[in-house]
Amino acid sequence: MKTYFSGRPATTLGAALTAAALALTLTACSSGDPADDAAGAGSALSHIHGLGLRDGTLYVATHQGLHRPDADGRPVLVGDRRDDFMGFTVTAKGDFLASGHPASGGDGPADLGLITSTDSGRSWREKSLAGKVDFHALDTAPDSTVYGYDSANGLLRVSADGVTWEDRAALRALDIAVSPAAPGTVLATTETGVARSADGGRTFAPASERVLAYVSWAAPDALFGIDPEGVLFRGTAGGTSWTRIATVPGGAPQALTAVDARRLLVATQDGVYESRDAGRRFVRRMAVESGGGH
Repeated sequence: MKTYFSGRPATTLGAALTAAALALTLTACSSGDPADDAAGAGSALSHIHGLGLRDGTLYVATHQGLHRPDADGRPVLVGDRRDDFMGFTVTAKGDFLASGHPASGGDGPADLGLITSTDSGRSWREKSLAGKVDFHALDTAPDSTVYGYDSANGLLRVSADGVTWEDRAALRALDIAVSPAAPGTVLATTETGVARSADGGRTFAPASERVLAYVSWAAPDALFGIDPEGVLFRGTAGGTSWTRIATVPGGAPQALTAVDARRLLVATQDGVYESRDAGRRFVRRMAVESGGGH
């Protein structure tokens, strides 16, 4: 398996172009193309929306359902649902939470609300908000509180049990991350930078100047972010400071998950990559067709 050494980007497009790229990503959304839904096992995927790890197995949430790689790095469909999983996360207990849209031709509502799986994605059950909400980002706090970003309404929604929800701040964001040590601390990636909340997402301080597309916070010392050009950063001081690590192979990012302080999963335009040394070297775990993210 080939190892990729991260390096500097060939060109620096500048802050204005980076913000513009994020703005385009913020407005992009899957449309349920039947051709995409017909993709079969072993075919290349596009439109990655989430990454997770359970019992050592990589799970990739996509426009064409949930997949895992086979021994050759080719995607294999998990279960029989080909829903467009726009939001996806694996909880500390190992349960899967997801949201998005049903596959074309499905009988269910246009928005999945929050759905959950306790058997690694082989089967799913409705949890709440079916037909009402399409979460484009999901994360959980150490006390199991669920945070979801409702992209259609531009709202952060929070639930202690995944059933009853409270509307919190209105904002335009692409991704969110909840502190693993302080449940009230939430980061959101916006066009103008990383916005930070210290009150559970009720209010956000003005965004920092660091524009990132995706953020993931696995442990107090495992906060990472990636910008629209694929440059990986490590966050400190609760997300108020960011240090550049390297550029992830494969072009623009589509998803980011930090497993711990050294292990990272990143989806870019040509593959799902894994690093076990905090982002200095990457191995491609799964092939991806060139395609947009959220």
